Amino acid sequence: MSLIAAGGTTEPVTIPNAAFFPDLQLQDFRDAMRLDGTVPDERAVHALESGMFDVNRSLSAFMEAQKDEGVNTLEEVPDADWQPMGTNVRLYLRAVWCLAKASLIERYRDYDATGAGHEQAEAMNLTSDDLRRDASWALSDIRGVHRTTVELI
Repeated sequence: MSLIAAGGTTEPVTIPNAAFFPDLQLQDFRDAMRLDGTVPDERAVHALESGMFDVNRSLSAFMEAQKDEGVNTLEEVPDADWQPMGTNVRLYLRAVWCLAKASLIERYRDYDATGAGHEQAEAMNLTSDDLRRDASWALSDIRGVHRTTVELI
């Protein structure tokens, strides 16, 4: 077994999902979200599972409605005419990956509690908030509902 510097293996890791949704590939997540070897596979898998659970729960009514129409997988859900094939699966992965990365960012912020660490934590807050927003938008796009942004003035 070969190793990546600072942790993580090069062995493919597949995270099984519910039958309707695609399985997750750890390396795809690492590549797409620029996750280096400082995050061990076990922690990355845990974050992916957590994101997957949240996204699946958010899409449960959508999934049931699709199954009632005879659609058995997210890949079979028809894409809008103006979207390329596979859009729903890519949006699903985006939602899961964004939630997983946000979770990792929030967990790793406690390594440096110095003044510089606090400033960096504030910047990471914005990043994790942005990732959660992106996940929310991806879920809205899958459901075919408008994105709504509400700000209290």
